[in-house]
Amino acid sequence: MPAPAAHPTLPADLIACHECDLLQTEPQLAPGETARCARCKAFLARNPPDSIDRTLALTLCAAILYVLANVYPLVGLEMQGRRVEVTLLEAVQVLWRDGMGPVAGLVFVTALLFPVLELLMILLVLVPLRLGRVSPRLAAFFRLVRSVQPWGMTEVFLLGMLVSLVKLSHLASVILGTAFWAMAALIVALTLAGRAFDTRLLWQTPLAEERP
Repeated sequence: MPAPAAHPTLPADLIACHECDLLQTEPQLAPGETARCARCKAFLARNPPDSIDRTLALTLCAAILYVLANVYPLVGLEMQGRRVEVTLLEAVQVLWRDGMGPVAGLVFVTALLFPVLELLMILLVLVPLRLGRVSPRLAAFFRLVRSVQPWGMTEVFLLGMLVSLVKLSHLASVILGTAFWAMAALIVALTLAGRAFDTRLLWQTPLAEERP
């Protein structure tokens, strides 16, 4: 089956407003258009142009940024001619060696494990959609993706690290490494990917036939 059109015009459907519970018929949305509630004017839906292609491109970009964030130094300190740099994984190892096992585990799970799981799950959802057919099991898998997303707290980790670095700035020169900017860009890419993806396409794509 050919891949879905790059600019699909979504059919009208019956939807309920998340704010006032008004049941109404959603109008057909051309690419780039949005729908709002007829009673309270709350946002109902949008039809992002090139939804699947844009989301797939942003997700692949986020995957590259994730690799950069784990290969290059995250932050460095320079004091009295000595310079020390550390990667994210090395920071987790240092926390573990210093007896802060729970903190090391929390950083590993929220900044390393769940972001890569989220990226892999998103790709496993997008690739079949891009090919035009999906499995009936994909709906449950997509719900799993949504349940994993809140645990990818990369932005919280970066904010906490910035606060710590500001407190250390009077003791040593702080150098933000390539990985820091890669993680910041990763947050932006994932946010844009979430905005570009229209979840309704998941339910409107024909199901692939399951093999016994």
